[in-house]
Amino acid sequence: MSTQLIANAVIGLVLVGFLAYRQATWRAFDPARVWRAPLVLGVVGVVVLAQSSAAVTSLDVLLLGVEALLAVAAGLAMGTMTRFRTAPTPDDHGRTLQSRTGWAGAGLWLLVIAVRVGLDVVGGHLGAHLLTSTGAILLVLALNRAARALVVDQRMPRAASGMMVR
Repeated sequence: MSTQLIANAVIGLVLVGFLAYRQATWRAFDPARVWRAPLVLGVVGVVVLAQSSAAVTSLDVLLLGVEALLAVAAGLAMGTMTRFRTAPTPDDHGRTLQSRTGWAGAGLWLLVIAVRVGLDVVGGHLGAHLLTSTGAILLVLALNRAARALVVDQRMPRAASGMMVR
């Protein structure tokens, strides 16, 4: 097992654990923050990929496409699962709207990561080295977060007006 594969697994597990915890707990909803993670992950992923010396093969493109489709589908589902509620007291910034995806969203994260690790192992053995790069992982996570943000962004105005507050 290569050092990069181990590093990718550790990075993935840390991110999944952090995001799963955040999805399972009620947190103040900030529309600007919803888009921050996908933007940061995407920019860092592109920078890391640009510094990569791995050649792009058709297998890389195929496996990255499959992974991207799964990440987007899971992100759309996570956005749909997101629930909103009004907090009894405002937070430090005066926000009362809270959101969470719950443990089902965390389960989707586990599915995305399990597929990611599986494709990483298979792709590594088949010579898809770009697929196994940290930049590719970050871009897939960015796609997932962006898909979620898109749905939540569309649902948020209704939740803020009281139609979906739970």
